[in-house]
Amino acid sequence: MAIAQLRGGGGGGRSYLMILWQRWGKREWAIAVAGFAIVILAFSFIISSDTDSSSVDHFSGAAPTDFIPLVLLSNAAQRGAYCLDGSVPAYHFQKGFGSGSRRWVLHLEGGGWCNTIASCSFRKTTALGSSKYMDHQVQFSGILSCDPSSNPDFYNWNKVKIRYCDGASFTGHPKNFYNWNKVKIRYCDGASFTGHPKSEQNNDTKLFFRGQLIWEAMMDELLSIGLSNAQEALLSGCSAGGLATLIHCDDFREFLPKDARVKCLSDGGFFLNEKDIAGNATIQSFYHDVVNLQGAAGSLKKDCVAKMEPSKCFFPQNIVKSISTPVFLVNPTYDFWQIRNILVPSSADPFGHWHKCELSIHNCSPEQIQVLQGFRNSFLKALSEFQQMKDVGMFINSCYIHCQTWISETWHGPNSPKINNKTIAESVGDWFFERKVSKHIDCPYPCNPTCYHMDFTGQRFH
Repeated sequence: MAIAQLRGGGGGGRSYLMILWQRWGKREWAIAVAGFAIVILAFSFIISSDTDSSSVDHFSGAAPTDFIPLVLLSNAAQRGAYCLDGSVPAYHFQKGFGSGSRRWVLHLEGGGWCNTIASCSFRKTTALGSSKYMDHQVQFSGILSCDPSSNPDFYNWNKVKIRYCDGASFTGHPKNFYNWNKVKIRYCDGASFTGHPKSEQNNDTKLFFRGQLIWEAMMDELLSIGLSNAQEALLSGCSAGGLATLIHCDDFREFLPKDARVKCLSDGGFFLNEKDIAGNATIQSFYHDVVNLQGAAGSLKKDCVAKMEPSKCFFPQNIVKSISTPVFLVNPTYDFWQIRNILVPSSADPFGHWHKCELSIHNCSPEQIQVLQGFRNSFLKALSEFQQMKDVGMFINSCYIHCQTWISETWHGPNSPKINNKTIAESVGDWFFERKVSKHIDCPYPCNPTCYHMDFTGQRFH
C-alpha cells in the first residue's frame, strides 16, 4: 500500500516524526492491508505503532551505539519457546553504565493480535510472527535512548527491547487445553504416527502458540545476564506490549530481588471493552477468539478468571485492581487505534460516514466529536477507581495518537506533548523515583496545543 509523502511540520523534531511514521507506513501498513484480506474482522491484524523501531534511524541524529543488534534467545529450544512459525524469539540488549549498571528498563514490543488460524498463519510470514523477518539491528529511542537530553532518568540503564512474535501479548501456552474437545486416537499404523505420503506433507499451516513460554524463557535469559542483581527495574511496553506489561507486571516483580524497586509502565495498552457505534461487542468478540485460539486463559489473572469469562480478563479495566506492583499508564483518550478498531470498525460503518473523521480528528463533525467525547468519558470512568490507588501514576492526554514512549519526540523534548507543563518522561520519572505525585489527566480535545495528532489524510502530524 503506497503511502503519500508526509508534509506539514512545526519544527525539526516533528519533521523527523513524520519521516518515522512514513517509513513505518510503507512497510507495516502494507502487512496490515494484506492481513485484512484474509481475516473477517477489520482489526485482526492491525499493526500497532511500535512494530518497527528500526525506522528510527539516522534522522534522529543519535549516537551509533544506539543501533542495537538482534539476539536470539539461547534457551528457546530447551523451554519450548517459539515464535508462531517455530523460529527462535529474539531481543535487543544494550548494557548499562555508571550509576545505571544495576538498573534495568525492559520494553515489550507491540503489534496487535491474531485471532484465527488464517490470520496467525499470515502473521508468521512477518516480523510479528517470526524472527526470520526481524531487522538485525534497531535504534533505541524514547525510553530506550542513551541520550540524557532525550531520556534524563533512564539513559544509562541496561535496556532491553523484547520482540513480539506470538500474537497474543505473550500469553499463549500449549498446556492450556481445559476447553478443548478431547479425542483418544487409537494406534494402528505401526510407525508411531509418522508415516505419510509426501503429497500429504503440509508444514505451512503449523503454528506455535507459546507466548507464555517466550515470556518465561526471556526472563530466565535476562536474569542470567544481570537482571537478577537489579536494584531498580521498569517493565514497559507499547500497545499489545502495553497490555502484556499489565498482564505480566506482578510476575516480573516476583522474578527480581525483594529489595529492588520494581514498577511497570503501560503505553497505549489500556484497551476498552466498549461496544462499537453500531452497538456490537466487536472487540470483546475478537479478544474471545484470541484467548480461546491461543489457550491464553492460564496466563491471565486468576482472581479475574475465577469471576468472569477468561477473555474479559484481557481487558485492563478488569485486571488493574488486581495488580499489586506500582503501575503507570500512558494513554490518549482519543487513541486512534481504539477509535478506528474498537469504536468505529469498518463493520460498523459500511457507508464510510466516519472515514474522514478517522483519518484526522480535525475532520470530525460536531456530532462525531460528541461521540468521541463519550468514548473519552468511558475511558475516564474505567480509570476512575484505578486513579485512586496510591502507587498509580498516569499521563492521559487528549491527542489523536497511539504509543508515545518509544519515540524521543513524544517521550521528552522541547516540542513534546505536555500536561501541567510536564512531558511524559518527566511525569514517569516523578512517579518512578517518588519525587512527587504524578497523575496527569488532560482536558478534552482540542484544548492541548502541545499534542501530536496523527493525520492520515496526508500522512502527517499536526
